[in-house]
Amino acid sequence: MKIVETERDVTVSVHVKPRSRKFKVIVENGEIVVHCREEPVKGKVNKELVKEFSRLFHKRVELISGFTSKQKVLLIRDADRKEVEKHLFS
Repeated sequence: MKIVETERDVTVSVHVKPRSRKFKVIVENGEIVVHCREEPVKGKVNKELVKEFSRLFHKRVELISGFTSKQKVLLIRDADRKEVEKHLFS
């Protein structure tokens, strides 16, 4: 599991599993696994991931790495590590 805090933002590394029944975030073997409903076609999973993480944290979220991979890195703006961990693990 990789959560890195910078001066004002936090990056979160996740593993995405597309075509799931519902969107959910779990920790599995020390890795943050995100189950997405969408198919990995034309950026649909990426859009869902950013939208749902923005909703979860009430912050601006950007995908910064892994545009065509199941391993992705999200940037959560104006957040701190404790806040991110609280939302992910509660």
